Amino acid sequence: MQSYRRRGVSARTRTYATVAVAALAAAGLVVAAVAFTRTSTGGGGSAHARTTPSVRGRAPALVLDLGVRSDPEARALRRANRLYANGDRRAAGRIFARYRSVDARVGAALARWPDGSLAALERLAATHPASATVLLHLGLARLAAGREAAARAAWRQALARDPDTQPALEAESLLYPAMAPSRPPFVPGFAMPAAIARLPAPQQFRRLRLDATGGGIRARLLYGAALQRLGRSVEAEREFAAAARSAPGDDEAQVAAAVGRFSKARPAAAFARLGPLSGRFPRSQSVRFHLGELLLWLRQVPQAEQQLRLARALGPRTPLGRTSKAFLAELSALRTR
Repeated sequence: MQSYRRRGVSARTRTYATVAVAALAAAGLVVAAVAFTRTSTGGGGSAHARTTPSVRGRAPALVLDLGVRSDPEARALRRANRLYANGDRRAAGRIFARYRSVDARVGAALARWPDGSLAALERLAATHPASATVLLHLGLARLAAGREAAARAAWRQALARDPDTQPALEAESLLYPAMAPSRPPFVPGFAMPAAIARLPAPQQFRRLRLDATGGGIRARLLYGAALQRLGRSVEAEREFAAAARSAPGDDEAQVAAAVGRFSKARPAAAFARLGPLSGRFPRSQSVRFHLGELLLWLRQVPQAEQQLRLARALGPRTPLGRTSKAFLAELSALRTR
């Protein structure tokens, strides 16, 4: 969330342009896939690189789910996560060993990879069978050990048992590698109020939540978007649905409710609601932009470009117009590489 304060719309434009690159890479137009880096909420308990399957025998990626926590343990675990990502697992392990939370115990198990890591994660899964954090990393460890079917079973459990978490969304991405990573976010067509954007991440999130309880449409959409960026997709969907019910004539509220329904197992649930909105709101930039975004997730690049061009034409200087332009530029550039 602090990224809004530091970089504003331009950062959001660059971020979502990266999604276009990732989707196009998945479509086979480039060799190397580019990771999708979500717009930060200032929270994020991990380094937030895309979780990818480990090469057999190599230490798996580590994804912690700390949200916007700023307590001493959360700060320490973030530091350990960075050390782990940089290859200093010994130093990371010393920090993880100080704490007994699930995140810390998962980190400690992986920090000593491969010595007893898989067995430790199996034990954690037995005592925490509904933790997506445990199940995501158990799957990664199983995969690194050559047990692909068992890995996929753990990821399916993560998504089914603890869906409102970032690790569950990482598990979903691993189960559906042909799609762009994570889920397509709802992008508001308006800026966050400056008074909120200036706040540190934890206070910013609390303020968004408080404002959303007042029932204002924009406040609810901003809060839902923040929930999405924290990986809390279930709660975000509820927030978007409530906004749509209270404002049936508001195009952005209706779009948000449609986008919030997206899952990789059932993407049609989002399209079934989003598609008809183009008839109800023929001049809505939000409808066209999000149709393009969702089509990119499904690797339907020509159709996505058509929708993004329509979105750009409806207002090239608006936030969504500039983001559409960035998408299209990335897509065009990739064809010449």
